[in-house]
Amino acid sequence: MRPHRLGSLLVSVCVTSAVALSGAVPAVAQSPAAPPPRTVAEARSLTVLTDLLAQRLLVADKVAAAKYGTSTPIDDPVREKAILDDVAARAAGLGLDPAAVTAVFRDQIEANKLVQRGLYARWDAHPRERPTERPDLVKEVRPVLDRITTGVLTALAETEPLRAGSSCAPRLRRAAIRSAYTHRLDLLHAEGLVRALPSVCGEPS
Repeated sequence: MRPHRLGSLLVSVCVTSAVALSGAVPAVAQSPAAPPPRTVAEARSLTVLTDLLAQRLLVADKVAAAKYGTSTPIDDPVREKAILDDVAARAAGLGLDPAAVTAVFRDQIEANKLVQRGLYARWDAHPRERPTERPDLVKEVRPVLDRITTGVLTALAETEPLRAGSSCAPRLRRAAIRSAYTHRLDLLHAEGLVRALPSVCGEPS
């Protein structure tokens, strides 16, 4: 996704999120019109994809809560490589380009870390907001992430023709705004959603 498109999406998502959290009418209804989807199923699948990416970002809260105040770093190169190797292998089985899918999931990892760092900064500045429970990364968090990964791979396969087209960017923008509103993303998570999207339309970040 080109820089100007990314910046535009950031503004749209953040504004929509703020409106959603205030309880006002969602700004998605006022977003720039995208070309009509070739099929209803394609449009729905693209929103399913952005919904899954938003859900993955919300799980970052539990990942951060599990790591905060411990010696476990936010960056985990070994785990990240295992995820990328896994999705590349599964992509081939779905008839997808492993390199393209790896780029999408690399963006998800970076988006997740962006949210974690933002939460760390928030908790450092506001101790009363710090988590009171420490989730189990292996037993509680990773199974959820694994289920989301399977869903994302399926959605990528279902939207492959659409994502390869010239209309992908505006449609993705609309889907992301809708997902930000649906999941009531705050500004930090909306920024994370923007970071998660650059490679979805086939333009590496």
